[in-house]
Amino acid sequence: MTSRPFLRPVAVALAVMLPLSAAAIEWNAYEGATRGFPVLRDQSGKKIADGDFAQWTQNGRLHVKITYTGGSRRIVEQAVFLQRPELTQEAWSLRELHDGKLQRLFEVNFAKGIATATKHNGEALEEWSDDVNVEPGRAFAGFGFSLAIKALRPRLIRGEHVKLQAVGFSPKPRVVTVELSYAGVDRVQMSGRTIRADRFIVHPKVPLIARLFVDVPDAQIWLTTPPVTFLRMEGPLAEPNDPPARIDLLPGGPSGPATPVSTTGRRD
Repeated sequence: MTSRPFLRPVAVALAVMLPLSAAAIEWNAYEGATRGFPVLRDQSGKKIADGDFAQWTQNGRLHVKITYTGGSRRIVEQAVFLQRPELTQEAWSLRELHDGKLQRLFEVNFAKGIATATKHNGEALEEWSDDVNVEPGRAFAGFGFSLAIKALRPRLIRGEHVKLQAVGFSPKPRVVTVELSYAGVDRVQMSGRTIRADRFIVHPKVPLIARLFVDVPDAQIWLTTPPVTFLRMEGPLAEPNDPPARIDLLPGGPSGPATPVSTTGRRD
């Protein structure tokens, strides 16, 4: 299997909020065609669904499609990016179906600055739509987050905390600030192996008044040490009140918790 970044099908759009005078996020690792087979698990490591990751370039754009299938459940995440002159996400969507029937759909159109949501309430589908204030080249969603954190990795490992803007769905689109930070080196148990990886935390900075109505938990992302690829994610699958999920890069075998190797500094 090709070792490339795979990211959870998360209904959270992320916009990197750098000062207006700052340069765009540097992007030196251009992505090409690849295929892989990640796995969706619950937090205990039990498999929920098998994954199929496809990535290709077409008409100057990078296209990504990630499909998770387990029992009657099917989740499809899709994204489109420009890679030159800087990494820019143009579109993102996540669709979840049960027995072939739509349960929820989240979409972000970065060019138009619009986020939409559709969710089944048990009787019928409800729809929401809202404007989102995002800046091209600094706004990402779903799989785009793995590319953004890969680009920001050197800054985070040096100890910098990078603030991002998040468009979350609950299920109505909402904009919050999140903060990226580096949490050290872990041993990650996956597919019968133990792999060393860098752990990054995505912390939503929800206003105090909003915490009375919604609790948005942190997400954790593990990237392999150089050469850098996505290894694991733990956090809500789509909405803040979803049960915590785990996305593993490698299928098969047991999946265990990550344990710290070091919490300070680097050993590269």
